[in-house]
Amino acid sequence: MSFDVITMGRVGVDLYPLQVGVPLERVETFGKFLGGSATNVAVAAARHGRRSAVVTRTGEDAFARFVHLALRDLGVDDRFVSSVPGLPTPVTFCEIFPPDDFPLWFYRTPTAPDLQIAADELDLDEIRDARVFWTTVTGLSQQPSLDAHRAALAARDRTGLTVLDLDYRPMFWPDPSLARERVQEALAGVNVAVGNREECEVATGETGPDAAALALLGHGVELAVVKLGPHGVLARTRTERVLVAPHPVEVLNGLGAGDAFGGALCHGLLSGWPLTRVLRFANVAGAIVASRLECSTAMPRTDEVEALLASGARATGSVPA
Repeated sequence: MSFDVITMGRVGVDLYPLQVGVPLERVETFGKFLGGSATNVAVAAARHGRRSAVVTRTGEDAFARFVHLALRDLGVDDRFVSSVPGLPTPVTFCEIFPPDDFPLWFYRTPTAPDLQIAADELDLDEIRDARVFWTTVTGLSQQPSLDAHRAALAARDRTGLTVLDLDYRPMFWPDPSLARERVQEALAGVNVAVGNREECEVATGETGPDAAALALLGHGVELAVVKLGPHGVLARTRTERVLVAPHPVEVLNGLGAGDAFGGALCHGLLSGWPLTRVLRFANVAGAIVASRLECSTAMPRTDEVEALLASGARATGSVPA
């Protein structure tokens, strides 16, 4: 049986403070959670009952063992997660200053194992057969990961739903112009592109949401999704324009909202829903995670999203005890 969703890219351990509004140097206790954007999307899809897996690499350490345990506990197949001798599994810290300030510190030196994914280790048959293949811009930033992504996209040949998460992190790139060059190359091999306004600007050079969406369509994608934060989300195809308002949320930590949106987007598209329903569902999933501290373990299940969507209530959460 083929996978519903295979993601490829970052994995690591999130060490998030259990004190809100406190600078990192004064934080006393932390929670340990599975992290990494592509990994979180796989978890989010699994929460909606989708058979999912992640292609990534870890170190050979206790945090790597934690990654495998957490993936299995959260319903994500870990068969494509391999180790890299001599490199530590990445760790990420953040500060939490709601509603919109969440600085991140990535410990991915001298390089990250997930950037050591090699083309010759990929199961291209599984990647080809997956109903959704989801990858991110970070994986285009270094070799051998770049060539592995090229091989995976070539295997897909624009079949099924092939998604590029524009997830641009400036600390992973020497120059945004290099990111744009590689993103535009990758866009030729995907049919869905997803990013916020800043990420879409890096990809296309366009600052306006509609202009950026049209530019993404011009690079060959069939669906362009531009996340607008407090202004909702815009999506365009060649025949449809959908603008969906944001769902009300009491923000605690906004860092995982985009990944929840991504997993819910996969679920909605696989379900064959109208685009408006897909975006509303994904918006609510993102709002739920923004109301919680962690990312992966905060991903909601379908019935939770549907209930909140039906009620229109504000998404609220709390810091775990």
